[in-house]
Amino acid sequence: MDRNGSFPANIADVSSKRDDALAGVTVIVCSSCRDETGSDARPRAGALLAEDTRSAASGQDIRIRTVECLGNCKRRLSAALLRDGCWSYVFGDLETTSGADLVAGAKLFATSTDGLIPWRGRPDSLKRGLVARIPPLDLLKDRP
Repeated sequence: MDRNGSFPANIADVSSKRDDALAGVTVIVCSSCRDETGSDARPRAGALLAEDTRSAASGQDIRIRTVECLGNCKRRLSAALLRDGCWSYVFGDLETTSGADLVAGAKLFATSTDGLIPWRGRPDSLKRGLVARIPPLDLLKDRP
């Protein structure tokens, strides 16, 4: 946390390099998301979610990154899960304490053989909070 009470937007977890599969997953948390009241208080609820996610991922090789805005403001606290060559996921309606759910989702994603996060075993917040699933570019085919 910096002097004005917010978490820098470019902090990534120090990874432990223990699990190669997890190394391919990145969790992106919107650090500018506000809480349900729309408060401008610092740190913002999104920054608190990012910190909770970093804590939940401690000692695991999961990259946690933040961005200033994911553009999902109507669904408030938002995050995305990315894995190279796989579908990407955007979630909303999260809580400041949803870090463990994001890490659990990242683990499921890391071990997926088809590049999708399996529904079974997915935390409820990642089931009901799904906003979008975006295909990898190489999966898209242009129609003649």
